[in-house]
Amino acid sequence: MAIPKSRLGRGLGSLITSGTTAPKSSPTPVSVLPAAPVAVADGLPGYRELAVHLVEPNPYQPRKEFLPEALAELVESIRAEGLLQPIVVRAVGDKFQLIAGERRWRAFQQLKIKTIPARVMTSSDASSASLALIENLQRADLNALEEAHGYASLIRDFDLTQDAAAQRVGKGRASVANSLRLLGLETELQGYISKGLLSVGHAKVLLGVENSRERVALGRRTLEQGLSVRALEELVQTHGGGSGKKRKMPAATATALSDIEKKVTSHLGARTTLKHSPKRGRIMIEYQGNDDLSRVLEKMGVRL
Repeated sequence: MAIPKSRLGRGLGSLITSGTTAPKSSPTPVSVLPAAPVAVADGLPGYRELAVHLVEPNPYQPRKEFLPEALAELVESIRAEGLLQPIVVRAVGDKFQLIAGERRWRAFQQLKIKTIPARVMTSSDASSASLALIENLQRADLNALEEAHGYASLIRDFDLTQDAAAQRVGKGRASVANSLRLLGLETELQGYISKGLLSVGHAKVLLGVENSRERVALGRRTLEQGLSVRALEELVQTHGGGSGKKRKMPAATATALSDIEKKVTSHLGARTTLKHSPKRGRIMIEYQGNDDLSRVLEKMGVRL
């Protein structure tokens, strides 16, 4: 039986630049289970067998939901065929922290197999977080909200700009910026998106509605009536998001404000929204907790 080609693609391998692997001339086979532990000298980086109980989850894992059905299928696949691709870990103290392969590790726990093939890398916290996000993006395992939170975590936890975060995961800055905008929606709407009840297209239309209550009401109406993205757009344009008032802004002004928002967001590493009118306006900067507030203030040159 031919071993399927890895779905991680070239992106993940090429971005693990800080790790050192064992010489290619003598790789450790990883496709047969449950084999006896491979005799690899302690401390030698590369492929080796690790005790399952010494492996810990990645605290920066962007995926929050592990579907029981999908995990059960993986368990049966490993039981029948063995593990075709090792997990990727890094040494942290006397244990090993996952970089990629949490579902495979969970499957081994369910199978009560005591050791698991692994590739041991040298990786910083930022690289580990980036690689965990990349693996899930390349496998299309993340929902839109998990992806957005993954980008936000990179920016917040490692003091990255949107440009730097985009470069780390091989995405365009605009793609990352658009994803982060989803975090500006109300919790109820985010829940609909994470469950697949509303699409990202619906979310983009709702983000154009200024009033929070109207956004939520429109989200509920979209679900109840099964509105398409186009139908929702027409509803917002015709009725001003349900308020009976049309919102008109010159295209040039809207473009300029959007550009300012993107630049300030990129500079601060925090979602920034401008509410503008010819006579008055306001700038809203979002942050996650006290530490993130301190980081944003420091970026703004504010000393406490």
